[in-house]
Amino acid sequence: MNPTSEVLDALIIGAGPAGATAARVLAESGYNVTCLEQGKWINRLEIAGDKLEREVLAASSWSIDPNVRNRKTDYPCDVEDAEIHPINFNGVGGGTVLYAGEWPRLIPSDFKLKSLYGFADDWPISYEDLEPYYDLMNEMVGSSGYPGDTAYPAGLEHPLTALPIGKMGVKAAQGMNKLGWHWWPAAQAIRSSSEGDRGACARWGMCQHGCPEGAKASFDIAMWPAAIAAGAKVITEARVREVTVNDQGLATGATWLDAEGNEHHTAAKVVIMAANGVGTSRILQMSTSNQFPDGLANSSGLVGKNLMLHPFVGVMGIYEEDLEGWMGPFGASLFSMQFAETDLSRGFKRGTKWSLMPVTGPMDVLERYGDLPIEERTGAAGQRLVEKALGRAFEWAATIEDLPEEHNRVTLSTTLKDSSGLPAPKIHYTVSEDSKRNIAWNVERMQEAHRAAGAIETKEVPWMPGCGWHLLGTARCGTDPSTSVVNEFGQSHDVPNLYVMDGSVFVTSSTANPTLTISAFAARATEHLVENASNQEVPL
Repeated sequence: MNPTSEVLDALIIGAGPAGATAARVLAESGYNVTCLEQGKWINRLEIAGDKLEREVLAASSWSIDPNVRNRKTDYPCDVEDAEIHPINFNGVGGGTVLYAGEWPRLIPSDFKLKSLYGFADDWPISYEDLEPYYDLMNEMVGSSGYPGDTAYPAGLEHPLTALPIGKMGVKAAQGMNKLGWHWWPAAQAIRSSSEGDRGACARWGMCQHGCPEGAKASFDIAMWPAAIAAGAKVITEARVREVTVNDQGLATGATWLDAEGNEHHTAAKVVIMAANGVGTSRILQMSTSNQFPDGLANSSGLVGKNLMLHPFVGVMGIYEEDLEGWMGPFGASLFSMQFAETDLSRGFKRGTKWSLMPVTGPMDVLERYGDLPIEERTGAAGQRLVEKALGRAFEWAATIEDLPEEHNRVTLSTTLKDSSGLPAPKIHYTVSEDSKRNIAWNVERMQEAHRAAGAIETKEVPWMPGCGWHLLGTARCGTDPSTSVVNEFGQSHDVPNLYVMDGSVFVTSSTANPTLTISAFAARATEHLVENASNQEVPL
């Protein structure tokens, strides 16, 4: 082992949105902070988004699925017992390198389901607690949007003007207006004007393959440069094996492996986990000792449990006219929160957020017809499908709020290992009957929305199992150490100088894409850490 003699003020594990945000706040506050990231920096010239063969690359070396991408810097996921498979990216910027850039907030009711409806649990914080940090993150990354969304409390604004909704957005909005249903131009972590080396959105529609313009707020370009300018450091290709502790039960740093397999230890006064809702619980479960035989920070037994992955389903509508349905942004040109709130008369407990998505290329069209016999979607038959749909189709897609269930969990695989020989995470996930009813009901509503807009054909698009973009709930926050892993600031109940600041802390999943809330939580938690530094327990 190669231990470092320096003891950092803070060591962050994971360079995604939570890690980048925490690093910036800490560095700008004068902390000596380093981040360990098992992936690499990504050069914008490498991404698939602007390549002619982008659809082929997106199905192989640039896949959003680590089990397909299969890079040395990835860890595989054991999905034998999973009805939804995790999606991630290992590299500086984390999953934001390949996310769509959707930027919605949670709604106020998301934080208090137990109080309002008697099911699930309340968060230990409220919308109002996060609101100033939502605003801060909008400024930090340069979000775009149209002010005054009626689905949210008054005052929600963005620093940049909204992206155009395009012909398909107008068509979809006309249908929603006929039905009297909510819609709004989507909030985006995507620039609508240029600044520095980040261009304005050119509507490539390739957000999930890497943004060629740098308009999308991938955190390697939207957050890390400021963090590094303030003094933060990133060590890449650093695969963490365990978080170490001393005899007093305080975290002392992390042991990690470099690309050649050499073992290192980095010492720190405070350790912050930011490795996503799968990676964080995996590392905590690998960090066993005599003091913590069941894994670190796990006296509640909840590390890895209550995994939420947002079941996802779409309905594609095909129209007679050319709608330029291949134009971006990919994630959503419109949102609808019409069915986000609880209405038990529908037959399920919680709601959904709809996103209006393009169908960006020939392979995207054919993928949506993957249920057809091979002879009906290849050759001349496949060409006819492409000619019918490409440019004339768009998709309403529903993000289903799945509720926390302890049997949905992350454990350590006994059969699969990563390229360093460490156990892969094993995903146990079953789509609940409640979620299935939610899916079926929303499919009917999305078909109705397309018909109202004038679609001549609709087709359900079953995205599962490959839709686990949102990795949530596996180290939930709360005030009771017996029913939560960390407190409202991400501080471990068991190990007071260990923090979790990624999607693991979510108590419930909401219907919203989580990156903004993850980042806002990290900013709030890190600010609290700095303001209470004099009371922070640290190893001697």
